[in-house]
Amino acid sequence: MPAVTTQASELHSIRDYIRWAASAFARANLYFGHGTDNALDEAYHLVCWCVGLGYELPPVYLEAALTGEEKRQIESLVEARIRERKPVAYLTGEAWFAGLSFAVDERVLVPRSPLAELIAEQFSPWLTEAPARILDLCCGSGCIGIAAAVTFNEAEVVLADIDEGPIELSRRNVQRHGLEAQVQVVQSDLFAELKGQKFDLILSNPPYVPLDEYESLAPEFHAEPRLGLEAGVDGMDIVTRILDEAPQHLSDDGVLICEVGAAQLEFNQRFGDLPVIWPEFEHGGEGVFIVSAEDLRQWQAQQKSS
Repeated sequence: MPAVTTQASELHSIRDYIRWAASAFARANLYFGHGTDNALDEAYHLVCWCVGLGYELPPVYLEAALTGEEKRQIESLVEARIRERKPVAYLTGEAWFAGLSFAVDERVLVPRSPLAELIAEQFSPWLTEAPARILDLCCGSGCIGIAAAVTFNEAEVVLADIDEGPIELSRRNVQRHGLEAQVQVVQSDLFAELKGQKFDLILSNPPYVPLDEYESLAPEFHAEPRLGLEAGVDGMDIVTRILDEAPQHLSDDGVLICEVGAAQLEFNQRFGDLPVIWPEFEHGGEGVFIVSAEDLRQWQAQQKSS
């Protein structure tokens, strides 16, 4: 693909470069869905990161002139975004989730779960009191568990993932937010290294993309680790294991909250008799189910007896 070029003499301000980058992204027919959903917001995010002024930029600063180095960095990242079809977060090494900044790279999914909205609401009305112990299962960058730790600052939080890459990044993000005393990071194949441990709240954004659907995803998704997305023929391979093993790791009044996204239909086809709640999201997102430990255990017993 030809290099993205600009007329440097015609582009001066932050506003100029946001408009130019947005037009370049739109012409390239990129996919947006890793923190933004349109070319203009993506361009705004990238340019603001380059100038280091944050994303709540007062309008007057949009007219600020850019230095030559800032222009070159923006142009380089815009070209890389179009050429490589990687999400912007991989190009900048940073993503935001639940109002918090996280280090990310190609070893983890780009944070974008609607669970952020439930965390902001402290999981009301499904939690009636603050959880003492929280597990973020399949934690990736650790963003869900870390955001929960910030919200419930007296809770003990465990982040667990099977892969060394996410474990390393999770530890880095725990340090980034100064939560070493509150948050533990464990390399584990789901609950394998958590024997005997119980939690009041288990959160999970596991792989749930069906195989055929994964193969047809936009290139931006294929820049992410396949291990974090694809989960068998119907996408339910990991979810099945979580439902099977979670009852032994939930406290009596515990709650499991798990994201299955667009695979909600596949979930219902496989587990339609499980009494789950599907909350609606004000800020977008879908496919998160909530189930109590009691309901999950009763359902599991029925499955074993039938």
